[in-house]
Amino acid sequence: MAAATRAAECGLRVGIVDDNPTLGGQIWRGESEHEPAEEAGARWNQRLLAAGVTRLCGIKVFDQPEAGVLSAERGDDLYELGYVNLVLATGARERFLPFPGWTLPNVIGAGGLEAMVKSGLPIGGKRVVVAGTGPLLLAVAAYLRKCGAEIPMICEQASWGGLARFSAALRQPGKIIQGLQLKKQLAGVPFVPNSWPIAANGRNTIESVTISRGGRTETIPCDYLACGFHLVPNVELAVLLGCEISDGYVKVDEFQQTNVKQIYCAGEPTGIGGVELALVEGQIAGLAAAGRATEARKFFREREKGRRFARALDRTFRLRPELSNLPSAETIVCRCEDVPYSRLQRHACWRSAKLHTRCGMGPCQGRICGPATQFLFQWSPDSVRPPIFPARVESLALAGHQDPDTTQ
Repeated sequence: MAAATRAAECGLRVGIVDDNPTLGGQIWRGESEHEPAEEAGARWNQRLLAAGVTRLCGIKVFDQPEAGVLSAERGDDLYELGYVNLVLATGARERFLPFPGWTLPNVIGAGGLEAMVKSGLPIGGKRVVVAGTGPLLLAVAAYLRKCGAEIPMICEQASWGGLARFSAALRQPGKIIQGLQLKKQLAGVPFVPNSWPIAANGRNTIESVTISRGGRTETIPCDYLACGFHLVPNVELAVLLGCEISDGYVKVDEFQQTNVKQIYCAGEPTGIGGVELALVEGQIAGLAAAGRATEARKFFREREKGRRFARALDRTFRLRPELSNLPSAETIVCRCEDVPYSRLQRHACWRSAKLHTRCGMGPCQGRICGPATQFLFQWSPDSVRPPIFPARVESLALAGHQDPDTTQ
C-alpha cells in the first residue's frame, strides 16, 4: 500500500494486486470492503484511494509467461498484467514445525487463527494455548482474549536471558509502548519462556497439549492450539522472476531494487522486521520506481533503525536445536502428500526426498514442509516452478496469449 501510494502520488499509473479480498494484508485485515480495521491502515487506505491507485483484490499471481507480464487468476477470470516497474510486497507466512498430533483439527497457526476470528470464527469462551516463538504470539493472544477467548498459557521457546537482552537493546519508544500495551491486555495470562509444545492430544480434535517447560512436561486442556515458530518470507514469486536470494531473503540495493532491472522488493521478503519497516521500505521502493531518488533517501535512516530491530528479532527468536527432536517416526511432515518423518530420514537432500516421496509436491507447493525440512535436515529447495499457486488448466494454457494491461 505504501509503495503503490507513493508511486501514484508521483504521477505514475499504478495498480495494486492483493490476493486477499480487501487491502491491508494480514496486519490490517479489513472489517469492511473499503476501510482497514486499524487507524494507521485506514489512513494509508484513504491516501491510496486519493492517489487513484487501481485496486485488484482477491487475485493470485501464478506465473510469468514472458518478461514484463504476470499471469493472475480470480475464480474463473484470467488476468494478464503488464508492468514497466514492479514492486514485490509478498509478505511472510508462519513457520510450522511438526510434532505428534500437529495435524489434529483445531491445531492452527497463531496468525491463521487470528485471521479466521477476524473473518467470523466464534472464539468466545474457547480455551486457546498460544505457543511457538516471536512477537506475533503476544499480539495474537491479546486479540483472541479481546474477542472472548481464555488463554491458559503463552509458551515461548526463547529463553528468559534472550528476551531480557532483546528488551534492553530495544531503545525504540514506539516498540516499548506497544509492549507495555500488550502486557496490560494480557494481565494474568501466564507467559512461559523456555517452553514449547511436544504433542497435541485428542481423538477427533485437539483436547489438550503437552508442553516441555523448563525440562519438565505439562499437559494443558484446550480447545485450540495456536502455534507458530516465527515467520518465513514469501520469496517464491521473486525467485520465479529471477531475483537473487541471500540467506533466504530477496537481495536488494539501497533503493530496494533487486538484481533484476525494474523489479523492486519491500517488506518481509527482504527481512522479517514488522509493519513499520515494511512501510518505510515500501515508500522507498515506490519513490525509487518513480525516479524520485532524492525523496527516497530521506527514509534511509529510519529504515536502518527498523533493520536493527529486525536483526534483534532474528537473534532473539532463533529456533533452539531441541525443536528438531520433536517429530516421531510416524509424525507427518508433508501434510499434502502424507509423508512421515521416517521416510524423509532416508534422504540426503530436498530433491531426493521430493522425487521419491512427493514431499513438497502438494497444493501448498512446499510452503509448509519446505521450511520444516530446512530446519530438521538443513535442506534447501532446488528451484521454484510455475504455477506458484494452484491454477486452472485453462488459465495455464492461455497465459501469455492475451494483451496485458500495463501499469508502472
